[in-house]
Amino acid sequence: MSKFIKNSPLADRVRPDSLDNLLGQDEIIGKGKLLREAIKKDELPSMIFWGPPGSGKTTLAFIIAKKTKSNFIKISAVSSGLKDLRSIIEEAETNKRLGEKTILFIDEIHRWNKTQQDALLPYVENGTVILIGATTENPSFEVRSAILSRARVFVLQELKEKQLIDILNKAIKDKEKGLGKLNLKISKDVVKTIAKMSNGDARTALNVLEYAGLISKKITLEIIKESFQKSHLYYDKDGDEHYNIISALHKSMRGGDENASLYWLARMLEAGENPLYVARRIVRFASEDIGLKNSRALEQAVAAYQACHFIGMPECNVILAQAVVYMAKCQKSNELYTAYGKVARDVKEFGNLPVPLHLRNAPTKLMKDLDYGKNYKYSPEHNYEEQQEYLPNELKGRKYFKK
Repeated sequence: MSKFIKNSPLADRVRPDSLDNLLGQDEIIGKGKLLREAIKKDELPSMIFWGPPGSGKTTLAFIIAKKTKSNFIKISAVSSGLKDLRSIIEEAETNKRLGEKTILFIDEIHRWNKTQQDALLPYVENGTVILIGATTENPSFEVRSAILSRARVFVLQELKEKQLIDILNKAIKDKEKGLGKLNLKISKDVVKTIAKMSNGDARTALNVLEYAGLISKKITLEIIKESFQKSHLYYDKDGDEHYNIISALHKSMRGGDENASLYWLARMLEAGENPLYVARRIVRFASEDIGLKNSRALEQAVAAYQACHFIGMPECNVILAQAVVYMAKCQKSNELYTAYGKVARDVKEFGNLPVPLHLRNAPTKLMKDLDYGKNYKYSPEHNYEEQQEYLPNELKGRKYFKK
């Protein structure tokens, strides 16, 4: 093993070098999947890998780099710009004239602005480069639509706890690239705790394991909690505690307790919860629990979601704090929620009731002959209080919403 690899972080040293060794993402690279076959045949389209941190985006690019006969160039959008792109394009155009392909991997492609992405577009379009972009952000918002239309988007999922446990155990036993030579003493329960607290992020899990191994050859739960630096903030995003705390936030806002609302919000954010998850819950709350008592609550909630999307954590914590306090202080009404529930029950019970003839549109003579639209009263030309039925006959007179 080279000195460079030896001195690299554990997560880089044990990075899988083949598709067979890559854990997770079977939905896109499992046996027989199109992406797997494209990698094997070295016939890749331009692609965007979209997924949470530590899900394997860079690893997939690393495997492609080893497998392909194309010229593979990797850059980071954080530290590269138009000058670097021009140099890469010159090299790629030379390769193209010589009959060679060029694959350009841009890590964190969402960090490139409109001008930088526009400069790349024509070379993706004419095949000078095959683009592979990696992003943690929704490419619909962060990647130019013109690039998206010329690339396949592959969605990588957060790694499951079992997959993280397997990754950790391999690193613990691997004597060449991992920590095998350290003869670490670590229980199954401690490995499981690392996997749980890593929230689907393999890089985080391996970094914590490596740091803990430097502290002690016997790795205990206390050492793991110290390594995470959030021992008192244990929070399982897929377990009971996740649902307990989001429930506590919802009920605190519903009960008008802004202090408790802030507390449960902080419990989630400080433990690593995705702020957009919280923001989505607040958007729902604005209509479910406040509704028409304050129609601006929904505006506040949507604005909070958009702001969180723009700037992310930790800066968006105060934005969510503003939103939950606003929701807690609003007057509450669940009339919309209960009204929709009544409607939904009728829809299921009565099925596809026909639209009354007078409400149907009649763009053709045949439809008019069948009495489509007959006797419809155009409201602006009639008294709005004048009786006209808008529901199917079977539901005539139904009152879902209280006036």
